Amino acid sequence: MPLQHKKSHRSKNRKIKLELNRKELNELETRCKSLVIDSDFERFDELPLSKLTLEGLQKSNYVEMTEIQRKALPLALNGGDVLGAAKTGSGKTLAFLIPLIETLYRREWSQMDGLGGLVIAPTRELAVQIFEVLRKIGRRHSLSAGLVIGGKDLQVEQERINRMNILICTPGRLLQHMDQTASFNCDNLQVLVLDEADRILDMGFEKTVNAIIDNLPKERQTLLFSATQTNSVKDLARLSLRDPHYVSVHEESEHSTPSGLSQHYLICELPEKLDILFSFIKSHLKVKGLVFFSSCNQVRFVFETFCKMQPGVVLHRLHGKQKQSKRVEIFNKFSAARHAYLFATDIAARGLDFPAVDWVIQVDAPEDADTYIHRVGRTARYEASGHALLFLLPSEEKGMKEAFKKKKVPIEQIKVKTSKTMSIQKQLQSLCFKDPEIKYLGQKAFISYMRSVYLQSDKSIFKVDELPADEFSASLGLPGAPKIKFVKKSQAKNAVRDKPEKNLEVYQNEEDKFSSGSGDDSENEGKSETSKPKTKLEKIFHRKNMSVLADHYKKLVDHEGDKTTNDEDEFITLKRVDHDLPEDLENMNHENLSKRKLSKVTSKKHAIKNVPRGKKLVFDEEGNPHQIYEFQDEKAFRAAGSVLDQKNAFLDKELRVMKEVDRFDKVTAKEKLREKKLKTKARLKAELEDMGPKARLASPVSGDEELDRSDIEDSSEYESGDDDFEQDLQNKRRFSPAISEHDESSEDNISVGKKRKIIEIDEPLTLEDQEALALQLLRGK
Repeated sequence: MPLQHKKSHRSKNRKIKLELNRKELNELETRCKSLVIDSDFERFDELPLSKLTLEGLQKSNYVEMTEIQRKALPLALNGGDVLGAAKTGSGKTLAFLIPLIETLYRREWSQMDGLGGLVIAPTRELAVQIFEVLRKIGRRHSLSAGLVIGGKDLQVEQERINRMNILICTPGRLLQHMDQTASFNCDNLQVLVLDEADRILDMGFEKTVNAIIDNLPKERQTLLFSATQTNSVKDLARLSLRDPHYVSVHEESEHSTPSGLSQHYLICELPEKLDILFSFIKSHLKVKGLVFFSSCNQVRFVFETFCKMQPGVVLHRLHGKQKQSKRVEIFNKFSAARHAYLFATDIAARGLDFPAVDWVIQVDAPEDADTYIHRVGRTARYEASGHALLFLLPSEEKGMKEAFKKKKVPIEQIKVKTSKTMSIQKQLQSLCFKDPEIKYLGQKAFISYMRSVYLQSDKSIFKVDELPADEFSASLGLPGAPKIKFVKKSQAKNAVRDKPEKNLEVYQNEEDKFSSGSGDDSENEGKSETSKPKTKLEKIFHRKNMSVLADHYKKLVDHEGDKTTNDEDEFITLKRVDHDLPEDLENMNHENLSKRKLSKVTSKKHAIKNVPRGKKLVFDEEGNPHQIYEFQDEKAFRAAGSVLDQKNAFLDKELRVMKEVDRFDKVTAKEKLREKKLKTKARLKAELEDMGPKARLASPVSGDEELDRSDIEDSSEYESGDDDFEQDLQNKRRFSPAISEHDESSEDNISVGKKRKIIEIDEPLTLEDQEALALQLLRGK
């Protein structure tokens, strides 16, 4: 009785808890729907949030809301689509994580419901940072959350991803799971969040994001947040937004950067950049700084050389060519350091929250003003102070200042004191001379910087023709400038633009050279294909040490100056270019031809091959034949309208046809993907069923006792998770032999004591086995 009383008491408590939870959920739902959006909220506990979320916020020391949170949270909790734009470090992460958690909590989301919330970030580091914030504020909830980024074990993610309620991911790895993981399904998605939305929706991620959106349901809530938000109608239409609310906190403010940030720029020549940077680090040892470069190779070269020169402060590097574990380790080390410098590419420009960064130094100019805003946003986070310094070339000053004015960026010019600037050119030359690896890194850094300038879209700011290549290579410690063909190609194009009539032939010749390549290069490529080692032994003999110069390294050296000397000292020269055969060889004797060659000449089958193919004709309604493609007369063409009108009409017609076909193609592709996933699930289920455990039969073997069917059934032992498998096993085991032929011949083994012999049954027995069993039973009797 006491036990039954305890059980009934527990069941009553459960019912009471369920009723209280339902009441709380109903109250939250009504409060969110009746929420006054324009009201001024100051604290998180004034919003209709669950107790679990409020406890997580309090334990994480989040009490008062920032300006973007005051305006965006009521709209998002009400279920609307939000486009949020605010300065860097203003608390945008909480503005989309809190509505995501609350939406799933109010709908009583569980593990069986699948994926309910999806957060997409452009970089791995930003995804890790968002995941850590989610763990802090959602520590009291029972929702399952996962981090899906590149560099992790794909198989482990595939095993667990179908059990996640919230996913924090990067676009590439998410699309990989959508294509390859059969159990991954996004049909029940409730909330989609794009952090740094303008970066995710740009050209770099366009195809990936389009493929992801096609796999997501249209009935969902979408939240977009960034420091520089997109207003493109095309981008918003891609995301299927429903009456989105645009929240721009600092749009009407005087400046688009944090108020506590002091911003300056200096004008210097390209060869002086590393000298100024090293002098700055030597004079600012007790600070924490973030230094931006335009390419990974520059980061590697500057980091290796500066470490060898020992400036007196800890140096770190962060770029996209590092493994994920290394990137996370460097991120944590720099975050925990008090005085250090981090050399990084734009991988660290967006969203990352490095604590207490004093200086942001941009050695290479950003591609636009938005990138500048994101870079300098790594310092002066949320009412803190910071400093920003930008290095500009004389050719970049005018265009960058105009771009800063449009984006309301207050920046002032400063001048460098030449007396405090030390030259490190000789030290770099010494390092390049002593270590071939550093020289190789310097050449790659030179080429990658020139390529980055060449590929910039704004040619009014970035002018690769005006860069002093020789002086820049000397400032890196290189003995000569590496070969860069795209610069010559750019110069030829600019010459054609200036004087198109005179320089057209020159440009065409230059274009042919760069497209086809020199004859020596093509011959070398052909030789390299044949001379590659194929066997393991050849690979061992062809292996080179790190100190030996590689083939790619040798190609970087400019040998153009050596051509004249080589041509003068050549021992063998070409006498004749005309290598035509004499006319006597053309009159060959055809009598000695083989039968096969004669049959080719005489057979109709081979003769037809040389005959031109027939023309395809189509017949009109009157029965007159016409070719399938016919040129239109000039009169008929002009009668149809202008060229632009006909072109636009043709494009509109083809676009309508393409849209109609795309609608069916998307449905077909989705069905095929679903069928593929179902087949994979069925195959996995069949494999699990085939791997069922073996049945074991224990039968009594004794001379005094009879073999009874009930005894056999009582002594049988098996394990299986399938009822059909158990029933088949029960039908099969009655025919299993209790004693083998070997046991029958040796009666000593079947002795006085009662023993049980275990016989394993893998397959159903045949008729011969059943007859042997009957014979053994008769003999036992």
